[in-house]
Amino acid sequence: MSADRRIALVTGGRSGERDRSLISGEAVRTSLVRRQLAHVVLDPTDKDFADRVREADLAFLAIAGQWAEDGKLQGLLDSLDVPYTGSGVLASAMAMHKPTAKTVVRTAGVTVLPHIPLRSGQDPEDAAKACTEELDLPVILKLASEGGSIGVRVFRDLNSLTTTLTHDTHGGEWFVEPFKEGTAVTCGVLEQDGALLALPPLETVPTTADFYDYKAKRNPAGHRYRCPAQLPDTALATISRAAVRAHRVLNCSGYSRSDFLVTETGDVYWLELNTLPGLSPHGNLATMAKAAGISYDDLIQTILASAHTKGYRP
Repeated sequence: MSADRRIALVTGGRSGERDRSLISGEAVRTSLVRRQLAHVVLDPTDKDFADRVREADLAFLAIAGQWAEDGKLQGLLDSLDVPYTGSGVLASAMAMHKPTAKTVVRTAGVTVLPHIPLRSGQDPEDAAKACTEELDLPVILKLASEGGSIGVRVFRDLNSLTTTLTHDTHGGEWFVEPFKEGTAVTCGVLEQDGALLALPPLETVPTTADFYDYKAKRNPAGHRYRCPAQLPDTALATISRAAVRAHRVLNCSGYSRSDFLVTETGDVYWLELNTLPGLSPHGNLATMAKAAGISYDDLIQTILASAHTKGYRP
């Protein structure tokens, strides 16, 4: 990217992942300073955000979660005619709504776990009973449109699931999947000169919880990384192919990161895709890039270079 173009570094926001966004934003800002690229840091919660961002040549989206990663911010930027990094409105909206993403990705031949959608207004007892009868216990409850494992809980008996659904204060949309023991793996995809590169899959080992939940993600002592993941070559190849396929079928742009579960029997399940994965220098995307021989600054430059700047996209 030309050094005389002004970048709007967009970070913060009002989602439950604001803290993660600010960490990513600071890391990207430091990289831009090292590369001597002109930029201004903006937060979508600022009242003058729209006026200020339209003055930029390009927006770098170091942000995540609702109102940021779900297509709403992308739609605003499209309307203001401001190019930006990452995926467009359609891909962002589909990927953020996990049940939709699973349905789309499954049509491309990628293996996903079965799920049952839940909505506010359903009878909690009937809904819980239907989930456990169809999926068997234990089950895992997830918000349909949320990131960072926010709200994720595992239930090993019918009563606890019923109680949780009865006292749901989010008023949102949930879904239930069978909970399977296994290894949490993630795989980043980068666009380089128009080609898609699957980064070495990364394995996350929780050290303070039974699975890689919200607390384990937020606590540096709650997990450790292995990159490349210590899995059979066949599983690694399956993960890499599925990550690229999910990126393509969801119409993603620039970069993405798909999360997987590998069971003790070797089955690989695609879980979800992040269109704006975290950009901490020590986070999983940067760790995977490093394993592929890509420095952090080069990772940021690759993301910048892949920004969609010409023509309409859905």
